[in-house]
Amino acid sequence: MPEPIPRGTALYREGPGPAVVRHLEGYGSFVDFCSAQGVPAYELAADPERLIRFLRTVGSQLADDSTLRAAAAVFVGNTIARLRPDAKWTAYEGAPSTVGNREKAFEVHRLLEALRSANDDAERGLLAVLADWAQEEPEEPPARPPLPVFPSAGQPRYVRPDVPAGTYYNRDGEPIPYGRQWGAGAPDPESHSVDSHPERFAGLHAVARALIDHLTSVYDVDVQDDPAHAGELLRAGRDVLRAVKVSPRDPGAAALTFVLTGYPGVMVHAGVLHDFAFPVCGCDACDETVETTADRLERLVLSVAAGGYRERYPVGRKRWSEYALAAFDDSGSESGQGEPPPASAERLHAAEITLREVPVGWKPWPPRRS
Repeated sequence: MPEPIPRGTALYREGPGPAVVRHLEGYGSFVDFCSAQGVPAYELAADPERLIRFLRTVGSQLADDSTLRAAAAVFVGNTIARLRPDAKWTAYEGAPSTVGNREKAFEVHRLLEALRSANDDAERGLLAVLADWAQEEPEEPPARPPLPVFPSAGQPRYVRPDVPAGTYYNRDGEPIPYGRQWGAGAPDPESHSVDSHPERFAGLHAVARALIDHLTSVYDVDVQDDPAHAGELLRAGRDVLRAVKVSPRDPGAAALTFVLTGYPGVMVHAGVLHDFAFPVCGCDACDETVETTADRLERLVLSVAAGGYRERYPVGRKRWSEYALAAFDDSGSESGQGEPPPASAERLHAAEITLREVPVGWKPWPPRRS
């Protein structure tokens, strides 16, 4: 399997990105099981409809043997992956693996469990979903971020301000090891709705102010400190304390709007159609720390200023919005795609026109004249 995607963070890929896994090993015992039933496994792999019906008939036998059930899940996932050229296996930290593409993904373990009690209508519905998905035209390949311009030798370097980590305690008076609470396992189910100590993110305000000061001292920009700029966000920030828009004096470079919230946290609107939240989620399950969140905030801001940011809209027949970010220090890349943001038709149209002018990505910010 590919490396698991971490919980509660953006997908940040080190180096060239994870390997694409379309065919996973570990299904040999299911092949033997099929042979014992008088059914050639290769025929099932070539006919999803026959495979689904076979699984319904042997569901109770699979349920009684965890090893066989796991092998069957791999076999089913590989069969699904064959239906489309852009399908692949994906692993998520603390969650079941899936197989599919960016539009649709299937949890094969859950699918097997559902088939045990599925009726004929449910079977027909699943087969219709698979058939429709297999016949859809492939989406456009994901955008590649532009190459950022590395800081010049004489350019002042950004220095993170002092951000106290602090020690926080649970109800029993024991320190909470934020960032290491769950180890390699899944989080406690009850922790998803618990936000014990949001105050641990208070240092993000200092980081945002330091980044604004750095951008102002290094680049040729306009700075507008006005709460009205919180309206730049596509999803309104709660309890806005301050909003600062930093606009490079080059229309081909992406502006950044910093919104400091009373959570405490920071929202950043980058370019024309994307908001980034810091933290993404402060609940105990996601287990974010102020240090890792500050890392992401700095990476976004410095990479946009270095010209490592690209947006696309509309993408494909679903008219999705998409971004891609290459790190300013060449440490990796990040990307995301989804439904159009909740913006007016006029704003979406204006964004579409603007992005036509930067088809390969936003430009590096112009340096400040000495």
